[in-house]
Amino acid sequence: MLSQIVTVPSGEGALIGELTVPDTVFGVTVLAHGSGTYLRSPHSRALAGTLHNSAVGTLVIDLLSPDEAVADRATGGPRGEVDLLTRRLIASVDWLAAHVSDLPVGLFCASTGAAAALGAAAARPGLVDTVVCPDGRPDLAGDEVIGHLHAPVLLMVGGRDTEVLRLNREAANRMRVLSRLRVIPDATHLCEEPGALDEVASLAARWFAGMGQAQI
Repeated sequence: MLSQIVTVPSGEGALIGELTVPDTVFGVTVLAHGSGTYLRSPHSRALAGTLHNSAVGTLVIDLLSPDEAVADRATGGPRGEVDLLTRRLIASVDWLAAHVSDLPVGLFCASTGAAAALGAAAARPGLVDTVVCPDGRPDLAGDEVIGHLHAPVLLMVGGRDTEVLRLNREAANRMRVLSRLRVIPDATHLCEEPGALDEVASLAARWFAGMGQAQI
């Protein structure tokens, strides 16, 4: 397995990520977040490990620096500023596609990053092969983005996170591409209950292993 720290240029500076490619690999997925700490978080490590075991490579990357994430939380606005996250995710997709041009590319983004993932997929239809959004806000992408998607989409939401579940159902109903909405039973916001994150990781691994063609 090859793993290395990489620098991804973006319009506002450089993003630091970790690219890992298993010896046997069927595709590579961008695991992106706007927290400023995702690259080092135990959750991202565990998710990446599950994907690696399914022969899916990963680019784990923070779309905001720690300072930007703190400033963003202080503003009280939409977390991560969807437009900024989208631009940086597009830069990450472009970089990854140039370095793994022979492999399908997927996106995995939660929370507000889900809208950025859909925006990046709509902007790069020839590069993004599928999108997974756990506990996300795809509705923030807007109808123009949702109506121009070409890549299949998997949405996952905790069954007790009723408002986010409603928003995901409405977004899924507006998609013209193959989409699946999986409800994690008894899970609340962020799927923090025991076993919920393991189920999210397992579903994502199966979906990415088929790059959107898996029947789950």
